[in-house]
Amino acid sequence: MEYPILLPNIFNYPFTYESSINLKTGDYVLVPFGKSKITGVVWDEFEKNNNKNFKTKKVIKKLDVTPLKKNTINFLNWFAEYNLIPKGMALKLVLLSSDAVENKETQLYQIFDSKVKQNLIKLSSDQNKSLKKMNISNKKFRVHVLQGTTGSGKTLVYFEALKPLIEKGFQGLILLPEIGLTSQFEQKFLEYFGFKPAVWHSGISKKKKELIWSGVSNGKIKVIIGARSSLFLPFKKLGMIIVDEEHDQSFKQDEGITYNARDMAISRASFENIPINLITAVPSIETFENIKKGKYEVSRLNERYQNAALPNYEIINLNSTKLEKQSWLSNKIIEKVNLHLEKKDQVLFFLNRRGFSPNALCNKCFTSFTCPNCSINLVYHKNKNNLLCHYCGYKSDLKRDCTKEGNCEFIFSGPGVERISEEVKRKFPGKKIEIFSSDTMNKKDSKEKIDKIINNETHILVGTQLISKGFHFPSLNCIVVVDIDLSSQGHDLRGAEKNLQLYHQLSGRAGRTGKPATVYFQTYENNTKMISEITNKNPDIFLERELEIRKKNKLPPFQRFISLILTGDNEIKLEKEAINFKNFIENKIEGKILGPVNAPLFRLKRKFRIRFLIRGLKSMKLQRSFAKIIPKYKFSSGIKLSVDVDPINFN
Repeated sequence: MEYPILLPNIFNYPFTYESSINLKTGDYVLVPFGKSKITGVVWDEFEKNNNKNFKTKKVIKKLDVTPLKKNTINFLNWFAEYNLIPKGMALKLVLLSSDAVENKETQLYQIFDSKVKQNLIKLSSDQNKSLKKMNISNKKFRVHVLQGTTGSGKTLVYFEALKPLIEKGFQGLILLPEIGLTSQFEQKFLEYFGFKPAVWHSGISKKKKELIWSGVSNGKIKVIIGARSSLFLPFKKLGMIIVDEEHDQSFKQDEGITYNARDMAISRASFENIPINLITAVPSIETFENIKKGKYEVSRLNERYQNAALPNYEIINLNSTKLEKQSWLSNKIIEKVNLHLEKKDQVLFFLNRRGFSPNALCNKCFTSFTCPNCSINLVYHKNKNNLLCHYCGYKSDLKRDCTKEGNCEFIFSGPGVERISEEVKRKFPGKKIEIFSSDTMNKKDSKEKIDKIINNETHILVGTQLISKGFHFPSLNCIVVVDIDLSSQGHDLRGAEKNLQLYHQLSGRAGRTGKPATVYFQTYENNTKMISEITNKNPDIFLERELEIRKKNKLPPFQRFISLILTGDNEIKLEKEAINFKNFIENKIEGKILGPVNAPLFRLKRKFRIRFLIRGLKSMKLQRSFAKIIPKYKFSSGIKLSVDVDPINFN
């Protein structure tokens, strides 16, 4: 008998194979493909142009794996169509290194034993109302947004919602935006539920991943806490999805297969016909619009846990406070911080910039050191004593021949967290100081560092935006934003929204245990209205106005964008190709094509980049018309097209 088998590769259709074994849709099989053997899945329909001019090969064997569910297959078909990728590549996201993992011995799953311990948790009246609105008894699809000020106990509410589902044998998925959050979150989960969840992200060993993959597939593992990729695990009996910090832009996968994990999670919940809960302090503009339209339910937690007060805000005007040479911290800030340290408060200096300095230039020839592969400055990292490109990873030491004479004499322009940390060490001798960025907190000793921060053994933190993402530091009562002006520049469609979310999240790290807390903003900006707006207790006011601007300018969420980037080695050839490509697809797609223009990051990893933007109505017509026309265009050799539906950044 013949079967359609989808393989995890760039084909958008299944291949036809023969088998004497009786197979069903969703079965995992091993098949010959070319000269190799490959894992595939029995798909729901045969390839469209089924001409019989080829010899049908035979399935080698059926694998001992719980079949992929029909609604998961439906989700993958939709996912491929929406994100304009081949179906085979959607399947590849489900498999583990293009393989399925066969069932293992039962005792191996015992470390994930999911016997729920009984807690006598007293919820506040607001928390109880939110829990009821989560509608946990009704296992049908609906989107519920739990919006609560930082420190209001949102996690506790969704733990309570998840608990009865686990007790009934369902599985739960909790998506987190950063893998750095998982260790602290895992501990919180263990204390509440009494068992260890399975944690899934890129840092997990292959052996552990195999165990988790098969345990999720056969239903032995009940709860996954994971990063974006955990959304594609082959759940046997998924009962609820929770997206924590739903607004976080880290949910967007920008490399390889591009997708927004939050949006795809909503879609997967729809195909599974189960509830999904989006958790946030400040919703994304898309979520806010869906709440307004009544498409999503919402409940709000307005008070912090145990009525802890939100931090106060104070603006330090740098125009009236002269900074010392090569200093970024005003005397006024030093005074304020000393007062907090005397009270045993922990202090955070916040600057959203890694490394020591974003610009290294020669004092003699005035050459600024840029990446040879990308059109971007190299960032100086003093701890490693090298210049580093944050895009392609290119590294260089500081020794350079100067065009004037001898070697270049470096001067560094602007600060990064390492530079602020050096100044903090000078100004506060004897205090234990820790840099909190992706360079320091994705290491093996990061759990140890976080424990020291929680126990107030670390007095001062110098951190990037990583610190704003859901960490709970009980003694943190003073935050200094070193220069808010740095993060409010640029030509970013989502700039205002990002700032609102970042500073709400950031201020939410302070004063969580009830002690008075203050966030200080250093700024040269005379108009302090922006700071007042983004720190307003009610973020909805800001979001309402932002929505009006978006509507007026026909921007997302009112229209759909698809970003296209053409890349190539030869700049002139690429420019010609871009014009030919535009002429070919224009008037053949259900949308307006804008461009071509040079991408803001014109050269990346030795490739030149030209950008188009397609703007159209929010329906699948745009994707379908594009998918129909694109196979008919033949790109010149060496030129590649990348497609990003619903782009978040415009580099």
